[in-house]
Amino acid sequence: MIATCACGQLKADCSGQPVRASICHCLECQKRTGSVFGTQSRWPREQVRLEGQAKVFRRTGDTGKTVTFYFCPDCGSTVYWEVPGLEGFWAIAVGAFGDPDFTPPTVAVYEDRRHPWTVDPNSVILDHWS
Repeated sequence: MIATCACGQLKADCSGQPVRASICHCLECQKRTGSVFGTQSRWPREQVRLEGQAKVFRRTGDTGKTVTFYFCPDCGSTVYWEVPGLEGFWAIAVGAFGDPDFTPPTVAVYEDRRHPWTVDPNSVILDHWS
């Protein structure tokens, strides 16, 4: 499975399956993605090969710890990041895989900041756009 930025210059080539996929509703993920939430997959570092040049952006989270994001200097897409306390893993943006059959999220965080009009990931969607 290969995650790429929009222009394809920055890549994360992942083998096996992620240990989890999750949704984050925090305001900083909303700002980072330009969406109403962020989605991440978590991979053991030994299962990921990174390619291309990346720029780094660091920010302090609500816990006071620093998260390090890696994004393409050409198109600006964030592809992967490091989560404090999980140094053995890479977090990789689910959307960067471009795969609608990707492992669905099983965890949601910062749900108190979820936009009320978004779909609850724990609900069943009976009607959808094709």
